[in-house]
Amino acid sequence: MTRRPLLGALLGAAAGMVVAVAPALCLAAAPDAAARISPGDTAWMLAASALVLLMTPGLALFYGGMVRRKNVITTMLQVVAAVGIVSVQWVLFGYSLAFGPDFHHLIGTLACAGFRHVGAAPDPAYSPAIPSRLYAIFQMMFAVITPALIVGGLAERMKFKAFVLFTALWATVVYDPLAHWVWGTGGWLHNLGVLDFAGGTVVHISSGVAGLVVAILLGKRSGLRRDEHIRAHNVPLVLIGTALLWFGWFGFNAGSALAANGLAASTFLATNTAAAAASLTWLAVEWLRTGKPTLMGACAGAVCGLVAITPASGYVGPMGSIAIGVGAGVFCYLSAAVLKNRFGYDDALDAFGGHGIGGTWGALATGLFAQVAVNAAGHNGLFYGNPAQLGLQALGVLAAWAFAAVGTFAVFKVTDALVGCRVSPEEEEAGLDASLHGEDAYPEQLTVDLVRQWGVRDERISGAPAEPGRARRVTSDAS
Repeated sequence: MTRRPLLGALLGAAAGMVVAVAPALCLAAAPDAAARISPGDTAWMLAASALVLLMTPGLALFYGGMVRRKNVITTMLQVVAAVGIVSVQWVLFGYSLAFGPDFHHLIGTLACAGFRHVGAAPDPAYSPAIPSRLYAIFQMMFAVITPALIVGGLAERMKFKAFVLFTALWATVVYDPLAHWVWGTGGWLHNLGVLDFAGGTVVHISSGVAGLVVAILLGKRSGLRRDEHIRAHNVPLVLIGTALLWFGWFGFNAGSALAANGLAASTFLATNTAAAAASLTWLAVEWLRTGKPTLMGACAGAVCGLVAITPASGYVGPMGSIAIGVGAGVFCYLSAAVLKNRFGYDDALDAFGGHGIGGTWGALATGLFAQVAVNAAGHNGLFYGNPAQLGLQALGVLAAWAFAAVGTFAVFKVTDALVGCRVSPEEEEAGLDASLHGEDAYPEQLTVDLVRQWGVRDERISGAPAEPGRARRVTSDAS
């Protein structure tokens, strides 16, 4: 074989090898991206996302136990419906509006609509050690529970179809832009240095203020006197909901470290400590004021402590978390027991008293107790030599209050014009479980009159569905 044919043969063989291994070389580039992903952090964030999702059915139990027995199903359904509504909205365009490429520091673009460009590779801006899709999933759970919290303000008097439309619009008009302001790369509050580790402004102030606005616009529940407070009908159910919320909150706060590291452990400790301090404080204030400590008070205090520590949890030490918890127990109790009676608004389940007031205190307290020694990515607060941080936190609070109030008002008015928001007096009197959903949390308590009026279907009611105007036969244990 001559030299030239031999050279040609060698070149051909080399070319064939390149063609053969090219796909492998392309795939070999992927492990470079995958190598930056931490398996431990990824596993923790998957678990944290599931923990945050668990909070929403926990909230359904918490709220469901607090309302009157005739409105248990509708209250729980409103909370659970938020999971479906916002999960789909988040994938379609919600995530893109909140965390997509910045548009004038106000909102994200639609570049990531449908989860385009949100895949297995990490995003250096948000999730340097976990897949960007996992970060989007984690943030989805925050977006899901936020409008569900508003149910506490509107409970027992809003049409379900109105709630569905309101939730879809509110998540788009209020939550997504506010999330971009505070957490999005390029968001104006983020650029200023406002601290919100896990959602004091984005989640709790926005939902609490929205609950107050909707409660005022809907008006008080019928037959409720100015100084009357409807007691929880099932306190054990409230305790179960509190337990699930407390458990899930560790994913909510410690998961916001986005890594299985020392910061996550510090955040976990701060979260539990503040909840415990707030629960004890609420009990103490209640005991002094009424002469009786209650299980309901212990549960409410714990949740308020969890709310208040949320924005500060990744920036404060154990002593700061105790102070925040004590403040939450005092301020939230006074809001729920005194403030709403004095001003006469019907914040049915204290969405504003717990989340609006608790979130406001927590955001401001972050400006007091934050330490760079706890989290180098944050800033020191007033008590650690940086009074300017308290001013920034106050600016963030004012911005969140104003935006949530105006946005909620607009969304409510649009919803009311399209489908009407409040149920009829007859439906409210009968209870929304029977009149809107044909269900009852306690079916053995169905009455013949209720069956006749609303045609309630239940396994205890024998026979085929009744014709209009005719009641089904009710067995003795349901009558």
